[in-house]
Amino acid sequence: MIWRPDAAAARRSGNHGVTGRPLFELDFDGLGELIRIAADRDRQTRPYMTLGICGEHGGGSASIYFCESAGLDYVSCSPFRVPIARLSDAQAAIGKAAKVDQ
Repeated sequence: MIWRPDAAAARRSGNHGVTGRPLFELDFDGLGELIRIAADRDRQTRPYMTLGICGEHGGGSASIYFCESAGLDYVSCSPFRVPIARLSDAQAAIGKAAKVDQ
């Protein structure tokens, strides 16, 4: 599935200009960098603020690892993706704890 503006951009580019599945996967180099900048700046001024993402992209394993590394507090996704999201979150937390212990 491609969102309408993405479909229009794909038609204009001639090479389908859209990589991956933009509604289900985060673009870590583009949008991911903006998320990191926003989270860092927000933490400087409001460290008590809870930060997270909501949507289908929040349920993917790679997105969860990214959100953990970016310092986000939560991800939200549709119910059918919750089991994988919980497993991925646990794996990301274990990986983070292992790095702290070293």
